[in-house]
Amino acid sequence: MKRIAAIIVAFTLIAASPAAFHWPLPQGVAPPAIPPDNPISDAKIALGRRLFYDADLSVDGTMACATCHEQRRGFADGNVTHAGVHGDPGRRNVPGLANVAWRRSLTWGDPRVTTLEQQVAIPLTGRFPVEMGMAGKEPELRRRLGRDSCYRTMFRAAFPETRGRIDQASVAKALAAFQRTFVSFSAPIDHGDAPAAGAAIFAAKCATCHAGHDFTDDQFHRLRQATSSDRGLGEVTGRIGDDGAFRTPSLRNVSVTGPWLHDGSATTLDQALMAHPNADTADTPALIAFLAALTDNAFLTNPGLSYPDSICRL
Repeated sequence: MKRIAAIIVAFTLIAASPAAFHWPLPQGVAPPAIPPDNPISDAKIALGRRLFYDADLSVDGTMACATCHEQRRGFADGNVTHAGVHGDPGRRNVPGLANVAWRRSLTWGDPRVTTLEQQVAIPLTGRFPVEMGMAGKEPELRRRLGRDSCYRTMFRAAFPETRGRIDQASVAKALAAFQRTFVSFSAPIDHGDAPAAGAAIFAAKCATCHAGHDFTDDQFHRLRQATSSDRGLGEVTGRIGDDGAFRTPSLRNVSVTGPWLHDGSATTLDQALMAHPNADTADTPALIAFLAALTDNAFLTNPGLSYPDSICRL
């Protein structure tokens, strides 16, 4: 009997284990690092997808993650900044999320936020500024999601190790799992199709900071003398020399993620380019043509990243 019981337990554990996720990556690109306490699974991705589009994650039911991260805009939102549920003005421009799983830091100015699980707390419960307004509201979050039989089933499938416990930590893990599937490697440049003139200028003048397969070094740089109250990296380090330094954004889908720069102050790509110290107006047309080759239309229309076609995905 003991041997039979052991076999049953072992089979149950195998059945509950998430299947390995297949990363659709080009040759030479390694899968992103996954936190050991949040292995990716289809069930977790499906749950995260529904949560990403659910406005019940905001205090008044008016704002979902997708409110500020629109797929057709590369998961940016087209605004200079985005106000929170109480009307608090946003501090910084909403970044696009293409290949966000590979980013070493996940905000414009704070290198300490290094995982998508950590980042979820900033819009969900952050106070400076308030975005979704759920600080101190975890019991309400559990109540809202727990009253939905579909969510209860999806949390059990995604988190068998906790029997489907619904809390802020599991919400963050599911959202992180879904965002790790925001994979974008089907732009013209990924197929070797980019204007040669612009590519040459980019390599000579831009590629030091906009390096690698996502055209970012994930480092913090100052484009110009800091003149606003937003200290950027200096706010975190306390060093005057870091004032005005912000993380180099990925340029994937950059043509559709405007307005640009950390404060959304560049309303055209021309303005964004001219904000750089080595900018030359003569280079602008060729560079803009090159940047257009970074637009991945398959990513912008991928049905697997869009609003779920079925509210209850079991």
